[in-house]
Amino acid sequence: MAVVLGYDESPGADRALEVAIEVATRYGEELVLVYGAAPPGGMGDELRSHRDALREMGRTATSHALERATAAGVTARVELVDAKPADALVQVGDLVDATVIVVGTNGESPIRGAMLGSTPHKLLHLSNRPVLCVPAG
Repeated sequence: MAVVLGYDESPGADRALEVAIEVATRYGEELVLVYGAAPPGGMGDELRSHRDALREMGRTATSHALERATAAGVTARVELVDAKPADALVQVGDLVDATVIVVGTNGESPIRGAMLGSTPHKLLHLSNRPVLCVPAG
């Protein structure tokens, strides 16, 4: 079992990292930092270049979070997944039998999130596991 966290270095993700570290510590579980690196649309060389750039951004972002989790005494690892963020979190959550999936929110209205397809909104509909949405503020 593990705590799964969607992480991208946004203000919401930073606050969610704090909460995920607290939850992992309290329950003695591993923290799995997930970054979904699927580029939107496209095919061919542009797709490959875009995916590689997203993976590099993910490596950088999650390395900072990994350092923070490790410094807090939490066993943690990173999963870079070639899928959209919500799909990546569901996949990894199922793979590690996650106790909870943690994501940050950035304060957009529920209607905006539903129309634009925010990751927290999608997770609430896709996941068969508990989802903890952490507000940025």
